[in-house]
Amino acid sequence: MNPIYPPTADFKHLIHGRRYRVVMGFVDFDRDEHKVGESWTYIGSAFLPYDDGLSLFVETDAGARHIRMQWREQEQGPIIDRLQDYVQEMK
Repeated sequence: MNPIYPPTADFKHLIHGRRYRVVMGFVDFDRDEHKVGESWTYIGSAFLPYDDGLSLFVETDAGARHIRMQWREQEQGPIIDRLQDYVQEMK
């Protein structure tokens, strides 16, 4: 496994090892766009309380990806609060 990954940990509705698809597009902290149809396997997450930083670690067809978000109202807080509306498990 890639060393950037944290210990496996579920977050909200995301469960380690399961495959997910973006169903409502969003922009992360780095201003990277996550378009409808993007899919990945959820690996784990990390939270940095000082900056309200949330990192989601996922595996895509192109390799490991680190999705950074900030749990603040003016940033990605509303997305994180309703993450299940943006990212859904692939069945």
